[in-house]
Amino acid sequence: MGVGISLSRLASAVANEGGIGVISATGIGMLEPDFNVASKAANERALRREIRTARANSAGIIGVNILVALTDYLDLFETAVDEGVDLLFLGAGLPLQVPASVASGGLKNLRTKIVPIVSSARAARLVFQSWARRYDHIPDGVVVEGPLAGGHLGFSREQIEDPAHALENLVPDVIAALRPFEERYQRAIPVIAAGGVYNGADIYRLLQLGADGVQMATRFVATDECDASEDFKQSYLDCKAEDLIIIDSPVGLPGRAIRNGFLDQTAAGVRKPAKCGWKCLKTCDYETAPYCICTALTNAKRGNFRSGFAFAGANAFRLRAITTVKELIGSLMKEYAVAAEEAKRLVDGARPALSGYAGRP
Repeated sequence: MGVGISLSRLASAVANEGGIGVISATGIGMLEPDFNVASKAANERALRREIRTARANSAGIIGVNILVALTDYLDLFETAVDEGVDLLFLGAGLPLQVPASVASGGLKNLRTKIVPIVSSARAARLVFQSWARRYDHIPDGVVVEGPLAGGHLGFSREQIEDPAHALENLVPDVIAALRPFEERYQRAIPVIAAGGVYNGADIYRLLQLGADGVQMATRFVATDECDASEDFKQSYLDCKAEDLIIIDSPVGLPGRAIRNGFLDQTAAGVRKPAKCGWKCLKTCDYETAPYCICTALTNAKRGNFRSGFAFAGANAFRLRAITTVKELIGSLMKEYAVAAEEAKRLVDGARPALSGYAGRP
């Protein structure tokens, strides 16, 4: 949802319906006219504007997603906290440190809640151990993202296909890994399940496994309020199951995307040279990379798929039409209720019948 897909319009619409509306800070300044000459300033300016716009359009909960792998990760962290966002979701790397200015004020007193995104119980444990040791404090929750997510994935290619790494297995493992921290700090740590969550039945199933909530992205691309172009949204509606492929990203991670001519060319070895005025991702070597991933994603956001491509979750092929955020959340709630009622009916049907006649020996 980065590089302009989820900004203030989508975030405020979700927040208005009772969800947590999330603004992605990744590449947020790339649409600013001065990005190539003042990238850091463009990112900060754009992030402040999107947060303020979302606030102006909603009294609900607004969050910001920041990649730890971004060169200006700490700066964007400070900006989001300064703007008073409700939550910060930190992924694409382990957030083992926070800005010194934020830590000095006392994380216990921080209004903004901090929620790392992890792909394993081990990663969750490392983050919480680091925070406990360094700050005598722990994050406020955690998102556990499975291998069916769109975009960059925290798994090897082999793990993506391995059932042992399915979200249904990761959720209980992460819950168990965090239990000692709940006991030590005497507070609950919400666990949010993400990656391939498509309908209300999925939500019900994951909550039954112990998750406290879910994170969804792909479904919300196909909404009127999504900040991407109509051509970007249409690419989701047009894709088939076989179009959703795992690519080798220039930043050294596998990612799930919708296959198109651009990706076919780069996979065949066609290099798309790009100038880089500022290294936005710590792990990117633009001199050897086949293309600039942020430029490619920006082009796709605008609808230019000759020079870009779209990331998407594994269930994108199931989308059939554009809807509104209100309609989507309403349908998810109905599907959840149906799944809950069906589960109750199955449990009731499995109970032994209580029969007999009063007074009969």
